[in-house]
Amino acid sequence: MGTYDQEAKAAGMRMRTLGGTGIKVSPYCLGAMMFGAWGNPDHEESIRIIHAALDAGLNFVDTADVYSAGESEEIVGKALKGRRDDVVLATKAHSPMGADPNMRGNSRRWIVREVESSLRRLQTDYIDLYQMHRPDPDTDIDETLSALSDLVRSGKVRAIGSSTFPAEQIVEAQWVAQDRGHVRFRCEQPPYSILVRGIEAAVLPACQKYGMGVIVWSPLAGGWLTGRIRKEADVDMTKGRARRIPQRFDPALPGNVAKLAAVEELIKVAADAGCSLTHLALAFATAHPGVTSAIIGPRTMGQLTDLLAAADVTLGDDVLDRIDQIVPPGVTLNPADAGWQPPVLADPAARRRPQATRAIR
Repeated sequence: MGTYDQEAKAAGMRMRTLGGTGIKVSPYCLGAMMFGAWGNPDHEESIRIIHAALDAGLNFVDTADVYSAGESEEIVGKALKGRRDDVVLATKAHSPMGADPNMRGNSRRWIVREVESSLRRLQTDYIDLYQMHRPDPDTDIDETLSALSDLVRSGKVRAIGSSTFPAEQIVEAQWVAQDRGHVRFRCEQPPYSILVRGIEAAVLPACQKYGMGVIVWSPLAGGWLTGRIRKEADVDMTKGRARRIPQRFDPALPGNVAKLAAVEELIKVAADAGCSLTHLALAFATAHPGVTSAIIGPRTMGQLTDLLAAADVTLGDDVLDRIDQIVPPGVTLNPADAGWQPPVLADPAARRRPQATRAIR
């Protein structure tokens, strides 16, 4: 029960169309977050990893200005010398790039300035896909789309997208673009994995309705679906991501307790299917018809080799049904894994009507 089909590597890397753009991309996208100080500080090794991914058939690379404060973009730029036109290159803007409060967000002022910095670091004169890394409640979406449209019309950007936007903001952006004559978002980049399935309820259907491509991030759920994080293994909360985002890794929290239990069951499913948990997770992420590509983010060459091998794995309906029983469709076991939370949920004052006060006489 639960066997998977072996396909030729060429078939595993068969290109998919990114939304309605006509741009062809590989089912795996090389994520560059781990290149630089956040992961692998060795530029030459990182470049070799990028070249190996391209040689294996990937043609899609995704980075962001904020990754290692621009260092990731610089590494990618060096790696793509002589190969730029063969690669679909994506980057993102939104996160703070300095202490100045205007060096962040989705305003025209920042977008127009920051795209120039990304172009310089990437050593290119155009970006294939420029994405807003997160929603910005302080900026009208009309302002953002207007600025991005100008970049497309100038030739500096080929297509635009969003990342970790809720379904209602994805729809709003489509409507505003149509109403105001702006270029529209052609793809969304949300978190998605066996443990983080919230986007199946509304985000993926919205993207399918509007013909948007979907590039999913963290298909291994931040390392939870590699088999390294298990009930009997201690999680070092003083290092790495566990230290930076403890709510996603603290084994005492209810959402993470549920993830630990799910991992134990998923390991059994993977064993019955004859593949590793990592390969099961990647094959799951690319199986949904609304998903265009899944981002893999290796830090070492060994990790890349293992991740690429998952391209040969196709899950049958019996395996997908068992996964549904462990983590139901549309369910994110730990809300902290959702990627973005509206600020109104974190600010009590936004949920409470001001109390009337009487003047003191």
